[in-house]
Amino acid sequence: MNNKKIFDYQKNRPWAENTQIVMQLGLTMAGCIGFCFFVGFQIDKWLGTRGIFVTIFIFLGVIGGAMVTYRQIMEIYEEKDAHPAVPPYGPATKPPLNGPQANKSPVNKSKDSSNGTD
Repeated sequence: MNNKKIFDYQKNRPWAENTQIVMQLGLTMAGCIGFCFFVGFQIDKWLGTRGIFVTIFIFLGVIGGAMVTYRQIMEIYEEKDAHPAVPPYGPATKPPLNGPQANKSPVNKSKDSSNGTD
């Protein structure tokens, strides 16, 4: 039996993540333009005009889609800046403890009297 994987996610992870981002941005842009086209078309149909509102709303959709896409790109860059690939403390050392674990000292089991034995 051949157990060959069709797509090895671990091997192609950077490629898959970048493809996901590009698809998300493209669909966001297309969704904004498509929604505004639909709204403009319905207004033109309601008022009996011939494409005036479709044109206006398509421009608004392009501008709105560009703004949303720009915000999404900035969020991606902020996440990458907040979580660097290599930790600043180095890959061979453990991260510094924060919070309640930082104040705990290692327990010496030979002097632990909580179990009732000495």
